[in-house]
Amino acid sequence: MKKILLAVGLLSIAGTTFAAGKSCDDVKADIDAKIKAKGVASYTLEAVDKGSAADGKVVGTCDGGSKEIVYKRG
Repeated sequence: MKKILLAVGLLSIAGTTFAAGKSCDDVKADIDAKIKAKGVASYTLEAVDKGSAADGKVVGTCDGGSKEIVYKRG
């Protein structure tokens, strides 16, 4: 039983690590689908260099963590 729990834990960590390496277009598409499913109509998603998201909310990372996806209403 301990081996199964360890395997599940390692797989979840690996999945998170690989998700950070996804392309920005893929990450933006995933986030866009989630936002649209909640009924939000007017917003923008933009990929910017890490640390330069001054006037938006960071909602994801991409390109191995070198870029951030920024959400802005309106």
